[in-house]
Amino acid sequence: MSITRSLFSKRVFLVNLVLIGIMIGFVAAFAVFAGGRPSDAAAGGGAFSYAQPVPAAPGVQEAVEHATALQTAFNHVAETVLPSVVELRVIGTSAVPESQDFPWRFFFGNPEQAPEEREAPRQFQQEGLGSGVIVRRDGETAFILTNQHVVAGATSITVKLSDGREFEGELVGADERKDLAVVSFKAGSEELRVASLGNSDTLKVGDWAVAIGSPFGLSASVTAGIVSAIGRDGGPQGNINDFIQTDAAINRGNSGGALANIRGEIVGINTWIASNTGGSVGLGFSIPINNVRRAVDDLIARGRVSYGWLGVLLSASERQTLAQLGAGNGRGALIAHVFGDGPAGKGGLLPGDFVTAVDGRPVASVEQLVRIVGDLPPGAATTFSLLRDGKSVERRILIEERDEAAAADGSRLWPGVEVAALAPELAEAQKLPRGSGGVAVAGVVARSPAAALSLRRDDVITAVNGNKIATAADFYRLINDAKASRIQLEVYRDGQKLETLALVRK
Repeated sequence: MSITRSLFSKRVFLVNLVLIGIMIGFVAAFAVFAGGRPSDAAAGGGAFSYAQPVPAAPGVQEAVEHATALQTAFNHVAETVLPSVVELRVIGTSAVPESQDFPWRFFFGNPEQAPEEREAPRQFQQEGLGSGVIVRRDGETAFILTNQHVVAGATSITVKLSDGREFEGELVGADERKDLAVVSFKAGSEELRVASLGNSDTLKVGDWAVAIGSPFGLSASVTAGIVSAIGRDGGPQGNINDFIQTDAAINRGNSGGALANIRGEIVGINTWIASNTGGSVGLGFSIPINNVRRAVDDLIARGRVSYGWLGVLLSASERQTLAQLGAGNGRGALIAHVFGDGPAGKGGLLPGDFVTAVDGRPVASVEQLVRIVGDLPPGAATTFSLLRDGKSVERRILIEERDEAAAADGSRLWPGVEVAALAPELAEAQKLPRGSGGVAVAGVVARSPAAALSLRRDDVITAVNGNKIATAADFYRLINDAKASRIQLEVYRDGQKLETLALVRK
């Protein structure tokens, strides 16, 4: 068969028809799977179509703009504060007792071994981690504010800046009462960022709070929250600060770091957390920056903080006792004992006085009065407003510098016994005669005049110098009587009435 006839045969025609159908199907499938729909292609001249944005509900765009502005504010805080916050790596030594023959020797030692023969506790190296804030620069030297517990016992301190630069640090001074310390390092001509300190007295609950530090060694970490509360008392280890409480996440390693406001100003030094697990549960506490300003000056200049001293011991008495003293609202601080040769004794303050204000500034609690007096400079003449036997009195006192040895000498205190309103249960337990009054002994100061009388807690004092007493006001009025040079007490203990020796007022 010729080639021409073959090309036009029925078999070739059918094959060509099948091939053409396959090609058309392939083209159609390609158009569909490439994302085009016939109607879209017709409408758009064959162009592919894309999903259109969902129209925003009314007000959404404005809300996004507000959120973006707030985000920009947080960006500014981080960029402003981060360069002034450092990580502190601390190496120190700690002693552990010899623990051979555990557990007997660990708890009791070797009873046959003389004390001088026993081995000294072994020393081991311990590493710690914390944060700090650059608060001052003097020429080539920079000064970092941190917590005392971060650098306690340090033999080596490494300062690491947020950009990774490292310097050798040196402890300048520390103060345990406020848990503050200053570390210095030689910066030379290096560029540094000194923190801008704000005014913590203007803080309000609900203000934004940004915590910056090195939690668990994760340097330059930033967390945000709000100021949850202000004026929190009761910090660890007798810390006398009134803390800022925040829910900004604070963890181990954040100690000594910065708490900043939304303007990038330092308003607090992060110090401790309340947690059963050791991790953040939204209860972080910072020392207000206004609490540390004078302390920083003292630490840099003298290596220690100088405190004002009033020369009294205070009592946080319960309401019934305060009501007997005419201070029923409880806002203030009760003076329970006075150092006779201290500022208070010289200025006419007496046991039983209830302080309500200092230089016109109201006093709400014992802790606040401790802070106010501690921050007074030695030599300051200060007016104390108080209630005495229910009447308002003012006394001008010349504040002295606190001396720890003098402040711990109980032998100089008057009277050395703290009293409280008598509860019916105690009166029954001590078998007081029906209708008897008196006051309960709430505490006795060691080595004080009252301690010399062997007074005990829960004794009941029923008379002073033969005069029956019914309230705490009666007790203080009688022991403060300037005409009485000798004080003798009638005491009930275990159903027995006792007469004490006479106290001679010095």
